[in-house]
Amino acid sequence: MVVHMRPSQALRLWQQVALEGVRSDAPDLTMRQISILLSIYLDPPPHTVRALAARLGVTKPVITRALDTMGALKFVSRHRDERDKRNVLIKRTLEGALFVERFGDIIIAKGGELPL
Repeated sequence: MVVHMRPSQALRLWQQVALEGVRSDAPDLTMRQISILLSIYLDPPPHTVRALAARLGVTKPVITRALDTMGALKFVSRHRDERDKRNVLIKRTLEGALFVERFGDIIIAKGGELPL
């Protein structure tokens, strides 16, 4: 499905979603953290620090810092890959899935409020 918007509508939607996120009791994630979290929840696993860094075009320490924050929020968990001990696998959690689902609900609601 293709959604047609003018740039001003797309920016208004982004603004409204960001404002809702700031006003809510939900954790205030950075754009980088949201990008990483959505990659983990929307792209098929397995997810590793190395693969996420390559996909997002950032360094592994950048991913690790974001995962530290998201781990503290219980949005993701990390486990050693039993087949390759050098890899750390990033796993989805119930708390993270609920956060992502609520984020999607906000986008839908705010998108429905846009003037035609």
